[in-house]
Amino acid sequence: MNAVMEGRRPRIVVTRVLPGRALERLSAAGDMLLHEEDRAPTRRELLAYVREADALLCLITERIDDEVFDAAPRLRIVSNYAVGVNNIDIAAATRRGILVTNTPNVLTETTADFTWALILAVCRRLGEGERLVRSGEWTGWSPMQLLGSDVYGKTLGIIGFGRIGQAVARRAAGFGMPVLYHSHRPADPDVERSLNARHAALDDLLREADIVSIHVPLTSETQHMIDAARLGLMKPTAFLVNTARGPIVDEAALVQALHNGVIAGAGLDVFAREPELEPGLVDLPNAVLAPHLGSASVEARTAMADLAAENLISALAGRRPPHPVNPEVLPS
Repeated sequence: MNAVMEGRRPRIVVTRVLPGRALERLSAAGDMLLHEEDRAPTRRELLAYVREADALLCLITERIDDEVFDAAPRLRIVSNYAVGVNNIDIAAATRRGILVTNTPNVLTETTADFTWALILAVCRRLGEGERLVRSGEWTGWSPMQLLGSDVYGKTLGIIGFGRIGQAVARRAAGFGMPVLYHSHRPADPDVERSLNARHAALDDLLREADIVSIHVPLTSETQHMIDAARLGLMKPTAFLVNTARGPIVDEAALVQALHNGVIAGAGLDVFAREPELEPGLVDLPNAVLAPHLGSASVEARTAMADLAAENLISALAGRRPPHPVNPEVLPS
């Protein structure tokens, strides 16, 4: 029986403070329990929060699985503040009739922008240069100082050619770059022509591209998709950029590849065990490391909050939410 049928306001659990007016909307829609600290709730806190919850708005930092569902017998909707849903056991939610939603589209362009920030930073050694200036050890301009790699005219390889991958490819036109892409299915020929893009097998892409950018979801198939063998296919002058999910790359293998000059550099916004880093990674000057900033603009994060709130409120009201992940649990 849902909260409305019981004649009470629904209990809404939110695991982090959100930008914009989303929290006001959620407060108006039910009794909101907010984890106000600027950190992920501990497992014990999360299990306590959801005991009487009808709805949960969570982040990718929270693991939502059978243990959480067992602790929350009234739970009907899990609204994920993210595009990816690898933090949620979708099969378990579906078995229990619990709807899961996500927030696609609103962070596409922002993430594509940040991908290019990493591409330029790692190719032009921006991180090393910034650290040199701040250290006070910079002695002035020198012809041989921190020589990087041009981006213009190079071949861009994109692994995953969905919304974000194609947005990254659109920006490549300004740099005169041909695009190779790998996906399960080739894109429409008109899309390929407009983006100067050509479909390629993954190993061929890795051999040919000067810059490789990852934009696939994390699944059992994509975990460690980029391992030691595939890093070994890349040019020693090539760069790897990951703004998707950390475990797609075998980080131990990447550390060795960067240390041994197998590839020239890497720009990483995501890590396998955030916020922990693979041993040795922080010591590599040819790695640009960012703290998961891909969607971190005021506009994108506010739009994500609004969409996550709308998904949750719509589900509680018996309406179809904008972005159901498992729509089979919705009433027919």
